[in-house]
Amino acid sequence: MDKNDLPAYTVGQLALRNGQDKEQIWVAYQGIIYDVTSSRLWRDGKHYEHWAGQDLTTELEEDAPHNANVFDKYKAVGILK
Repeated sequence: MDKNDLPAYTVGQLALRNGQDKEQIWVAYQGIIYDVTSSRLWRDGKHYEHWAGQDLTTELEEDAPHNANVFDKYKAVGILK
């Protein structure tokens, strides 16, 4: 699916997909929202010091031990507007 075909979500809508308010666990990176629900590393909406339901671009670019390819295995479900 082309990212231009993805639905747009607000920051507020993303925030609800934190693994606690709704079952979905989503995170955004560089404007794309990924569904990480299936990852055992994101149980309960937390992955080390990172919380789901938010844009992680700044956090990951500053101090993550991996690069953007980490999201290649997850489905892009939307764009952050």
